[in-house]
Amino acid sequence: MKYAVLTALLITWQGAALADHLQGSEAFGDWRGDKPGTIRLIRPADLPKPGATPSSANVSRVVARPQGATPQVPPGFKADLFAEGLSGPRIIRVAPNGDIFVAETRAGRIRVLRQAEGSARLVANEKFAGGLHAPFGIAFFPSGDNPQWVYVANTDSVVRFAYHSGDLKASGPPQTVVGNLPHGYGHSTRDIAFTADGKRMLVSVGSAGNDGEGLGSPPGGLAAWSARHAVGAAWGNETDRAAVLSFDPGGKDKRLFATGIRNCVGLAVQQANGAVWCSTNERDGLGDNLVPDYVTRVRESGFYGWPWFYIGANEDPRHAGARRDLKDKVAVPDVLLQAHSASLGLAFYQGDNFPADYRGDAFAAEHGSWNRSKRTGYKVVRIRMKDGVPTGEYEDFVTGFVVNDSEVWGRPVGVAVARDGALLVSEDGNGTIWRISH
Repeated sequence: MKYAVLTALLITWQGAALADHLQGSEAFGDWRGDKPGTIRLIRPADLPKPGATPSSANVSRVVARPQGATPQVPPGFKADLFAEGLSGPRIIRVAPNGDIFVAETRAGRIRVLRQAEGSARLVANEKFAGGLHAPFGIAFFPSGDNPQWVYVANTDSVVRFAYHSGDLKASGPPQTVVGNLPHGYGHSTRDIAFTADGKRMLVSVGSAGNDGEGLGSPPGGLAAWSARHAVGAAWGNETDRAAVLSFDPGGKDKRLFATGIRNCVGLAVQQANGAVWCSTNERDGLGDNLVPDYVTRVRESGFYGWPWFYIGANEDPRHAGARRDLKDKVAVPDVLLQAHSASLGLAFYQGDNFPADYRGDAFAAEHGSWNRSKRTGYKVVRIRMKDGVPTGEYEDFVTGFVVNDSEVWGRPVGVAVARDGALLVSEDGNGTIWRISH
């Protein structure tokens, strides 16, 4: 036992000793500098001016996974292929009994994977439900060992399936809970989570456009609109978008929980304290290093700037002077990520497989950039915490999905902690799920 503890400590120390600690403009970087253990800290004061570099279109080409290629992980960890042949696996959520629910968004279905007891080997791979409308978010309700429902966030609705622990197939048709989520145009992903007390269902809805183009004047004038709506609420085809919405578990009592969040793709509740978190895609078109994506706690009634401001009181030049009244009301996100990383799935680590200092930290999947001259993202990062509070730092944890300047073989989307404490990572480029264990 003592030898095992000393070995784990040595591995952790070696990983820390090898790590780069990048701050300021050095932390921006691109895929060529990514490696497990690299720690980055980007502060609001580090941001360049809009247009400091041209806005680039640099779409990656997804190729077949090269023979023998596996994700790169820190010393002491290993990455094993867990599942393959899936149809664009996106969000992953683990049921209390350990079954792994996967959203195959484009195929319109939810799949269930089951591990053998005491082994990483799959013993079941079943379609739980099909005929859905671009499903993404998945949540079990109520919390605990015996949920009665599986909730699924379609792009245009929230539905739920009656559920008994161990079900591999839905026992009946879906029941519509929210039938009219804003949809069409722009961002289509909708994630879902329940607050720690189980009284509220949160649903994230991304913006229709990039930077609020075409908003025009609100009905009744700006003063009348601001008096009736949450700070930063939009209108027209952006109504109830770029926001986190709140409902009761039955889909009633609709409210705006938070606004000005361009695209909260990954929605999660921190187990330690019940805080609501978002993994967020920020806007494009302002240069290689603007605007940083971010992972942050989301406070109720908080306003995060979109489309008029970003990362605090930084005004988007495309909306200069439009909403000066909001300048001092913009929340600054907790953890700024390399711009255009396309931060997606988010999960907190509460397992026992990783070293103890990982417990309570979060992992976020970075799907990868297109609006950058040298690509970034295409990795999984660790969001570092101290006593449950983010330090602002993040660490490259899983890399190696980029082949060269134009080609990639993997695009991470979902992260989830398996019942055995391993981290599961889905990527929708080649339709695989990887198991990261220590």
